[in-house]
Amino acid sequence: MTKDELLARLKDIEWNDFEVKEASGGLPKSMWETVGAFSNTVGGWIVLGIKENRIDSVSNYEVVGVDKIEKMEQDVINTVRSVSKFNVPIPATAQRFVIDNKDILAIHIPGSGNKPVYFGNTLTNTYIRVGSGDRKATDIEIEILLREKTFGTKSEMEVEGTSFDDINQQSLQTYRQRIKDYNPIFRYNDLSDEEFCIKTGIISRGNLSYGGLLMFGKGESIQKYIPHFWIDYIEIPGTSYSDADCRYTYRMSEQENIWEYFKVLLQRLRLYVDNPFMAGPDGFSPEDNSQLYCLREGLVNLLAHADYFSPMHSTIRVFSDRIEFQNPGMFAVQISDKPGKVKSVPRNPNIIAFFRYARQGENAGYGIDKILRWNKLTGLKVEFDSDIMSSTVTYPLPSNKGGQNGGQKRTDSSTDSAYNQSSASTDKNQNEVVGKGGQKNSDSTRSRIIEAMRNKPEISRKELSAVVGISQSAIQKHIKYLKGAEVIIRVGSDRKGLWRVIK
Repeated sequence: MTKDELLARLKDIEWNDFEVKEASGGLPKSMWETVGAFSNTVGGWIVLGIKENRIDSVSNYEVVGVDKIEKMEQDVINTVRSVSKFNVPIPATAQRFVIDNKDILAIHIPGSGNKPVYFGNTLTNTYIRVGSGDRKATDIEIEILLREKTFGTKSEMEVEGTSFDDINQQSLQTYRQRIKDYNPIFRYNDLSDEEFCIKTGIISRGNLSYGGLLMFGKGESIQKYIPHFWIDYIEIPGTSYSDADCRYTYRMSEQENIWEYFKVLLQRLRLYVDNPFMAGPDGFSPEDNSQLYCLREGLVNLLAHADYFSPMHSTIRVFSDRIEFQNPGMFAVQISDKPGKVKSVPRNPNIIAFFRYARQGENAGYGIDKILRWNKLTGLKVEFDSDIMSSTVTYPLPSNKGGQNGGQKRTDSSTDSAYNQSSASTDKNQNEVVGKGGQKNSDSTRSRIIEAMRNKPEISRKELSAVVGISQSAIQKHIKYLKGAEVIIRVGSDRKGLWRVIK
C-alpha cells in the first residue's frame, strides 16, 4: 500500500479489508481479534495511529500517530509469526508512513491457507470479518473454515472406490468433441478415453479425482460421494420473490454432473442477453466479447469455485432486472474492478483446468476481466458480494430488453409465435415457415437445437423446448426442416432413440 492509497482509504470507510486503531497507549486489546478475522477471510490492513471519531453514525479519522513505532512493529510481527499467541504462524508484513509529521504503522495480514486461525489456544476464539467489523465465528462458520484447509487441493484428491466405470460416457464424449472443435492441437486428443482421463487428471491411480467425478461422473456415483451436489436454476417473473406473479416460470431439472449443467445453463442464459450468433460448436467464437461471453465466464467461475462439500448448493436466479450467481464459500481474494488486478485462486483447480482445455474458460486471472466487460457492454456494473457463508455475483439486466425477464427470450420466442400466425409465409423450396422473426432468427434457433442434440443425443422435444425457449410444436417444425435438409437423423425409436448430427 502506498501513502496515497492509505490517504484515499482514510477518506472512505472501514470495510472487510481495512481497519484503523488509535493505539496511543500501546497495542489495543481488539488487535488480535482483527488479526484472526482477516486471516480467516481474505486478509486486510490494520492501521495503527488513526483515531476514529463518530458523530451521528458518520465516521471521520484523526491522525494521532504512535510512539516507539519500531518497538510496536517488532511486537506485532514477532507475536503473529510465532505460535505463542495464535495456533498457526501468520506471515504479516509492516509498513511505516509519516502523515502530518506523525508515525503511522500499517500491518498487512494475509488470508490464511490454514484456517481456522484463533488465539489463546482456544477454538472458540475464532473471529471472522463481516463488513466493517470482527465477529466471533459460530459453530457452523468454524466448520466452513475447517473445510477451507483443503482449498485448492480437495478437487484433485482421489475418491477411493471409484473407477473409469463411474464416468458418464456421454458426458465424456461430448466434452472430448468440444476440445477437438475448440482446441484441435490439444496434446491428448488422440488418446483412448481411459488414457485421456489419466493424462488430464480425471483419473488418478485408478480412482476418479473429486474434480473428475463432479465434472463427468454418473449421477448416482456423485450422490454417493458428494450427496449435496446440486445446481439450482430458477427464472422468477419479477424483481423479487414477493413481487413475482408466481414463484417461478422455469426451473431447470437436475443434471448428471457439472459438464451437463454447464451445457444446459449456457443455452438457457443465451435467451436473456444480446449475443451475435457465430459459427462454432456453442454459437460463439473464442474471440467473442458479447454479453453472453461475460455470462459464460460468470458461469464457469460459479462451477469452478463452488464448495461442493457444503450443505448449501450453487444457485442461479434470473429476475426481471438481474441475474444472480450464488455459490457456497467465500471469494478467496478481494475482487477488484481494475483489469488484471485479480489473481486467480481457484477452489477447484482441476475443474477450471477442464474448462480451459475445452477453451470454455479464460486463463488464470483473466476471467474476472471478462466478467467486468459487462459494465462496458451494458452501462451497468457487475456487483460482487461475499461473506464466509457464500459469494454472489450479480449482473444487472438492461431495462430496455423485451420479454418478461428483460432478456432476449421474447425475441427468440418470435420464432415460436411466427409458426402460429396466419400471416406467416411458406418458402416452397424449403417447406419452412418464416414469420416476423425472419430467416436469421430461424437459423439461430436451429443452431441451438443442433448444439443441444450434440451435447445430449437422447434429448427429448420437451427438453429442447425448455433449452431453446420455444414451444414443442415449434421445435417439431424445426426438427422436420433439419431432417429434410439431412442435417440430423433419428437413430432408434421415438422414445428411446438418439439424435445424430450428420452435418
